[in-house]
Amino acid sequence: MPLTALLLLLTIVALVLARLPSGARNGAAAISGAAALVGLLGLGLRFPQVRDGGVAVQRFAWVPSIGLDLALRLDGLTWTLGVLVLGLGALIILYARYYLSPSDPVPRFYAFLVAFMAAMLGTVFSGNLLQLAFFWELTSLLSFLLIGYWTQRPDAQRGARMALTVTGLGGLCLFAGLIVLGQIAGSYDLDRVLASADRIKAHGLYPVALCLILLGAFTKSAQVPFHFWLPNAMAAPTPVSAYLHSATMVKLGVFLLARLWPALSGTELWFWLVGSAGLVTLLFGAWVALFRNDLKSVLAYSTISHLGLIVLLLGLNSPLAAVAAVFHLMNHATFKASLFMAVGIIDHETGTRDLRRLSGLFRLMPITGTLALVATAAMAGVPLLNGFLSKEMFFAEAVFVDAVPGIKWGLSVAATLAGMGSVAYSLRFALEVFFGPAAARDTPRVPEEPPRWMRVPVEVLVVACLVVGVAPAASIGPLLAAAARPVVGGPLPPYSLELWHGLTLPLLMSALAMVGGTALFFVHRRLGRRLGAGRRPMFRLDGGVLFSSAVAGVTAFSRRLRRTLLTAGLQRQLMAVVAVAVLAAALTLSRGIGVGDRTHIPLSPIFIGLWLVGGVGAVGAAWQAKFHRLAALMLAGVTGAVTSVTFIWFSAPDLALTQLTVEVMTTLLVLVGLRWLPAREPERGVYNGRTRRTAFRRRARDLLIAVGAGTGMAVLAYAVMTRQLPERTSFFLEHALSGGGGRNVVNVMLVDFRGFDTFGEGVVLALVALTVYALLRRFRPAPEVLTLPPQQEAVLGRDGTDLVSPRRARQLGPGYLLVFQTLAPIILAISGVVATFLFLRGHNAPGGGFVAGLVMGIGLLLQYLAFGTDWVEDRLRLAPRVLIGVGVLLVLGASAGSLVVGYPLLTSHTFHLELPLIGEIHVGSATFFDLGVFCEVLGSTLLIITALAHQSIRARRIKGGG
Repeated sequence: MPLTALLLLLTIVALVLARLPSGARNGAAAISGAAALVGLLGLGLRFPQVRDGGVAVQRFAWVPSIGLDLALRLDGLTWTLGVLVLGLGALIILYARYYLSPSDPVPRFYAFLVAFMAAMLGTVFSGNLLQLAFFWELTSLLSFLLIGYWTQRPDAQRGARMALTVTGLGGLCLFAGLIVLGQIAGSYDLDRVLASADRIKAHGLYPVALCLILLGAFTKSAQVPFHFWLPNAMAAPTPVSAYLHSATMVKLGVFLLARLWPALSGTELWFWLVGSAGLVTLLFGAWVALFRNDLKSVLAYSTISHLGLIVLLLGLNSPLAAVAAVFHLMNHATFKASLFMAVGIIDHETGTRDLRRLSGLFRLMPITGTLALVATAAMAGVPLLNGFLSKEMFFAEAVFVDAVPGIKWGLSVAATLAGMGSVAYSLRFALEVFFGPAAARDTPRVPEEPPRWMRVPVEVLVVACLVVGVAPAASIGPLLAAAARPVVGGPLPPYSLELWHGLTLPLLMSALAMVGGTALFFVHRRLGRRLGAGRRPMFRLDGGVLFSSAVAGVTAFSRRLRRTLLTAGLQRQLMAVVAVAVLAAALTLSRGIGVGDRTHIPLSPIFIGLWLVGGVGAVGAAWQAKFHRLAALMLAGVTGAVTSVTFIWFSAPDLALTQLTVEVMTTLLVLVGLRWLPAREPERGVYNGRTRRTAFRRRARDLLIAVGAGTGMAVLAYAVMTRQLPERTSFFLEHALSGGGGRNVVNVMLVDFRGFDTFGEGVVLALVALTVYALLRRFRPAPEVLTLPPQQEAVLGRDGTDLVSPRRARQLGPGYLLVFQTLAPIILAISGVVATFLFLRGHNAPGGGFVAGLVMGIGLLLQYLAFGTDWVEDRLRLAPRVLIGVGVLLVLGASAGSLVVGYPLLTSHTFHLELPLIGEIHVGSATFFDLGVFCEVLGSTLLIITALAHQSIRARRIKGGG
């Protein structure tokens, strides 16, 4: 199965699951389980491709100019991680079917789980560093949804926010580090980065890139001091904990270290940073797990410890240690997932996970107890189980590490102590839960065996632990070799998976760990009251508390900052924004800005007169805003019209047409919005001296800021226009027809050469319209607006939405309303014809989807002005939000359609069609892009009109008592 098909399959299944009703638990489980199994089968059939070091790459050109291609890469390491993600995912899906309550929204759970599975595979299969960073952050977002699945629980919400914050911030650091790494290697392609190891490690920015990447890896894999999010994430349902914290979420960090091991390892900095973090995490997790009373918390800290072990192995700069790290990554996934599911069964059947309330469960749940004991023994490293083999390899690397004697002995002692801790908390888990007197009376429910199919996933994983422990070379040998070869980056070092290597120092360390761990458990049990009151370790430092305190401090600071900056007056906010922009520009241009030597166009008296009119309009608008808003709006329109004529003067008809339609649209919208502003208070006749001075200073301040901003923009524009244009500016003129299939250079630039910018601008426009709609739906007009006296009521619209008073309407004549309502539909029809004309000619002449959308929107806005909200409610059937969505999808489809046929993103193509009676016509793919822009603009305009209509309806109902 192609990797793209696998990702698309999981994505489509997640979307389908999200639409299922809450009661379809069996159907949701069947669909998601089938998707995981199909993906697992397809991936399994591709093992021969990667068995001997082969690499399969699927590449799609996207933005090759910046080295950003969509690349999916399959080698032995990614194949192994993919099998773990899909295989364990299928088992978790079956387990969750019986774990989750019928009252839970089960299809939503499976939708999140399958989407997370797709994001994990996207990260693992990424062959481009930037693509890897994208999927990395996607896993953080989806894990947030999974951890907070039980939205009614405060601890789940708190754990989800903590996980998202920590891993999200680490992801941002990772993104910066990958950018630096790509710049050092000269490419973001993973193969080229891995081949540039010497160049990377010799570069001056290597420490910067390494530290940033390690921050991302350490936060995701819960290395100290970023470990605290993992225990808090235990508030998630147990299937989530079993999946995220055994084979997926927390393994991404160690996967990243293994993925980049050939390019980044081998230096002293790598050894000290990675090795130290792994060693501290290994010992810390093992120690704290001994004092936890919640079974999931014990497993969480044991996971932290085992992740530290893997990171420590990768930090030793030894190829054999890297092989051991990959081996333990595989083993840990099997026994830890089975243990989490066993804990879930205990919680499901007894109603508690508290170690102090559980004992003697083996008599009541013998099958579950047997499975849990075998998995616990594998975690402790008991012989004939898979955990023993990878632990032996770890001890061997700790003994034979190539370092100074002090480090060698210290590492050996630390490894033995960590092994003792692992045995101690494993014994605590096994003996205190399953042996001793039966505790059925102390549990909320009487324990009994779970449903048969709920145990099947645990049985499968426990059998895997046994098979690998008894016959490692035959069962896991080929998979380990295939997975470890890409990590080592060359031939594998000699290693053995035999069960018996003779009486060796690693074997002695294992025996010491078993004996010492057993002794530590009984000492802890006997002296529990004195050694750990409340089962707490001797440390009082709690990362979760520190994190919560930091979040509370940042929140309080942001509130104070908001109160300081976000004042009630819009004018003051705009003044602050403009002042900061002027100050930043002044500091940037403090060295001066030179004037170019380009030949000047002779100054025209007509042009001077034109801008004198525009300047008078601008000054008049500012002056009249104090007295008469409608007059100020009209004068501002004069300035906009002068700007439009200026564009025509400089041979820019597209810009002139856009400016003109934008001016008309914004003027009409603001005109409608003026109704909801309270009336101006009359000027007081008497001012004292202090009030006059304050008003004068405020106006002088605003005038200076406005003059400074305007002068700065004028100087900047003059400096740019007097410079000689670089030669590359003629590129668009030369390639508009040949490369974009159109003679209108501006339109070709917007929908082809700079289509990505246009796509972003269209999305921003849609977001602005949605924001205006949301704000106006929550807006309540001022009381004085709703209680105007009858003589000031507007009468033009049937519900009183216009600005013309009855007295003014009588002056205009009795036919005023009839004439306007008669002309409005004619104007709508004309605007539709003009919009169609502008849209169809846009690729070869002034026009395009943006202008056409504005023209059509103006026609619809006039209908609202003529007929009021009744017209919006009864006749407007275009569903603005749907229209915006269709526009975004059209733009996205026209942009990404070229990827399907192997061309980069936004590559346009012209089709020549023969139509009866019409003849040959050519239709470019950019036409559909332009159609999407048209839908976005029209939908945004209609959405704002609808929002204003809702205000009119609300006002009418309030005034009418409805």
